[in-house]
Amino acid sequence: MVLSKRKSDRPPMTQDSKNLSRDSGLTSNGLSSNNGAGPIAPIEPGVQIPTKAEGMLRLNPVRSAATWLEMGLLVLASGLLIGGLGWNNQWVVAIGVCLALPIALKVLFPWVEGYLRDWLASPMKGLPVAVVALLLGGVGVLKLVRFDRFLGQLFDSANWDAVGALGEVGGAIGQILIAILAVYVAWRQYVISKDLTIQQNTITQQQTIDTYFQGISDLVIDEQGLLEDWPQERAIAEGRTAAILGSVDAFGKAKVLRFLSRARLLTPLKRDQRLGRPILDGAGGYAEDRLHGIRVIDLGVILASSDLSNTDLRWTDLSDANLIRSTINDCELVRTNFARTILVCASLRNSDINGTRFFYGKAETATPRSRTEPPDYKTGCIRGGGGEC
Repeated sequence: MVLSKRKSDRPPMTQDSKNLSRDSGLTSNGLSSNNGAGPIAPIEPGVQIPTKAEGMLRLNPVRSAATWLEMGLLVLASGLLIGGLGWNNQWVVAIGVCLALPIALKVLFPWVEGYLRDWLASPMKGLPVAVVALLLGGVGVLKLVRFDRFLGQLFDSANWDAVGALGEVGGAIGQILIAILAVYVAWRQYVISKDLTIQQNTITQQQTIDTYFQGISDLVIDEQGLLEDWPQERAIAEGRTAAILGSVDAFGKAKVLRFLSRARLLTPLKRDQRLGRPILDGAGGYAEDRLHGIRVIDLGVILASSDLSNTDLRWTDLSDANLIRSTINDCELVRTNFARTILVCASLRNSDINGTRFFYGKAETATPRSRTEPPDYKTGCIRGGGGEC
């Protein structure tokens, strides 16, 4: 038979195709003896090669037809076995066994043969055999050194009353260990629950702070994006600020203070003398007026006796605030403005005060703040351009 394509044009045969060709009688030339049944057409390129199980069923229709007969005989044998066992009839059971065992072995043999062939072709085929051999070898070594006799003599000479007492002691120790383990598990559950609670509180606090930021922004900014704070709006803003600073921890207070300071809501702004609106400085911001300006939010005594330890308060305007008995230890206070701030009994231990402003003017002329006289922000003398400590 002449092939229509050259040998070099055929697709390469995989291992499964070679195994299938060997199992079904196909050769590399597309020919087969097929027990003298004649040649078989060559495999065309692009045709999907069936697997072993599919090949056995598709290329051997006699076995497929015989399988239905075998299944019927197996069902009949199973019925005879069930009936014989139920009626306690040995003859029926014997007939069912004679039918079931050979037919079942015949049906299972091709599948077992395929699995064994795949397993033998695997690179890990020697692992189970090696493990079994290792175990048997270990048992043989113990047998050669007469370890079994040693165990027998040890069991014969053992004081089983002492062994029982040791078992009771071991049981008591085990109960103690179980109790210790239960205490440890309960402690770990408490620690995990505490951490989860702290994380949940942190998330809730951050959401509260974000809501406060949005509320303050909507309150003091008009539709054109300009600052518009009427007296009642300033009062509401101060009330919201007092409420939020009283309900968050030190890190939350620091976030709120940094936001208000960078938004210039804590800075005294210059106002016009008619409507009280803030005046632009011509440089993209609002003009500052330390002597006669009005703050959008006046902290006053909101931060009195508060804890701001281990927080970041850099470039924060806390001037004229009342920080009496406040704890400001281990804080970042670079360029923070404490001018005219009441720091009586306040603690600034281990805080970074590089560039921190405590007064206006020169240190030689600056004096503490006065409760009756207006401040002098040029020289800081006599009228209290400095803070009160």
